[in-house]
Amino acid sequence: MTALLLLPLLLPLALPALARRALGRLAPVAALWAVTVCAVVLAGCSLAALGSFMLIGLLKVPLFAAVGELIHPLRTASDLVVLPAAATSVGALAVCGWTLVRSVLRQTRAFRAAQAEAGRRPAAGDLCVVDSPRPDAYALPGRPHRIVVTTAMLRSLDGSEREALFAHERAHNDGRHHYFLAAAELAAHCHPALRPVRDTIRLAAERVADEAAAASVGDRRLTARAIARAALAGQGAHTERPGFVPAATAGPVPQRVQALLAAPLVPRAGRAIAALLLACTALSCAASVAGLADFHHRVEIAQGDEAP
Repeated sequence: MTALLLLPLLLPLALPALARRALGRLAPVAALWAVTVCAVVLAGCSLAALGSFMLIGLLKVPLFAAVGELIHPLRTASDLVVLPAAATSVGALAVCGWTLVRSVLRQTRAFRAAQAEAGRRPAAGDLCVVDSPRPDAYALPGRPHRIVVTTAMLRSLDGSEREALFAHERAHNDGRHHYFLAAAELAAHCHPALRPVRDTIRLAAERVADEAAAASVGDRRLTARAIARAALAGQGAHTERPGFVPAATAGPVPQRVQALLAAPLVPRAGRAIAALLLACTALSCAASVAGLADFHHRVEIAQGDEAP
């Protein structure tokens, strides 16, 4: 049982490297979906494993064993392994919960502030222009979705570059990319190895919007120039938008510009990377389910409901 529950805690360590390869080998939209789903599943499985270790340790304590109506000792690995694992799991879950609550509160405040700022300005369709000396542009989710751009950013771009920038931000809203970014943020608080994956998911979302903008304006070089100039204009500017709000200046901009200036991606070995992501996800799920089923079976034996 202990060995099975260790797998969901170890498999996330392989995801950062697999996620980077997936973004280089798969189409951006396929990489965005595959990496995000894999990260969320691995995060959930790791939390389930930590919770199982915590419960195992608690049921070793006579008070909790009585609450659980155990009439026989719970058969597990040596207490020298189980009890430290349970204590570590309690600490890890407490840290995850604390950092997650702080992040949710901070980003909720930033999101409400961004909505209030956009709500005070007249909108032309889905476009909202904010008078600010800080160059910035981002896709603001909500009802309705908005494209928020500052006057300083508008002054930094010419007419055709503005159209490419607007197309980029509309692609974020049309693709509901804020859900992917929010999921990546949640997963990053569930396992330390998933924190670098958050940046890969953000880059994948930006690459999807880049390709959509290039297709919309019909000029990949124009889109690359617009993104580069917007990033240069916004360099060093302090923004208060929440992390799940996508923006054209996010991510490693030189890498995005290089991808736009190159020929459209022809997937190489994409099936192999997709298979590895699927295998990693399936193995984590199978180990979690098998470990939880074994734990449940042992509890029923300890309760006298089943024969050993």
